[in-house]
Amino acid sequence: MPKIRTKKAASKRFTLTGTGKVKRNRAKTSHLKFNKSAKTKRRLRRSTTLKPADTKGVKRALGKG
Repeated sequence: MPKIRTKKAASKRFTLTGTGKVKRNRAKTSHLKFNKSAKTKRRLRRSTTLKPADTKGVKRALGKG
C-alpha cells in the first residue's frame, strides 16, 4: 500500500492543533494596510480555526484523515 503524500501547499498554510482542529492565518493582511484601522490590523494578526465544513478536506490534504 502506498504512502499518503502531504499536499505541500496545504502544509504551508494550515497546522493541526492538539485537539485535532485546523488552524489557519487570516486573509487580507499582505497589502493595502493604510485603508485598515489599527483594530482591524491587530485582529488580522491573530490566527483562527477552520470551519468544520472545510476541515475534512484540509485534513486529507495534510495526510491526517
